Amino acid sequence: MDKLRRVLSGNESPDEESGIMSQLDDASTLSWSTRLKGFLACFIVGILLSFLGSFALFLHGGLSVFAVFYTLGNVTSILSTCFLMGPFNQIKKMFASNRYIATILVIVSFTLTLISALLLKKAVLALLFIIIQSLSMTWYSLSYIPYARDAVKKTVMACVV
Repeated sequence: MDKLRRVLSGNESPDEESGIMSQLDDASTLSWSTRLKGFLACFIVGILLSFLGSFALFLHGGLSVFAVFYTLGNVTSILSTCFLMGPFNQIKKMFASNRYIATILVIVSFTLTLISALLLKKAVLALLFIIIQSLSMTWYSLSYIPYARDAVKKTVMACVV
């Protein structure tokens, strides 16, 4: 469990000398059980927001309401991982060289979904950005699984050819 905790917090080798920022971070962090509880609470809230959006879509036909709740659910789910890794490590990992394009696509799709649903009130445009959001979230999530993107690329190429 300690190794998992070190990997998620970005401290893979415990024998390294730590700087003042690392020591300050260690002194101000949450306990592991508090981090897990925060992650679970945030993640569950994110899933519930997405389901509420789905219910609004099916019960009231409000695509804009669905877009807002679905996007807020996805944002909350991503933010939940900040409890596990810490916000600075999360941002560093989000903008790592192998996933910064996916991260930018996710953030842009979140923003454009909310703009099209709330400001422009264009349901079809919001639906397009929801689809882009789902695809970019999937691609972003696959970047954390070793060789998953390569497997998806090969599968798609095999289906297309």
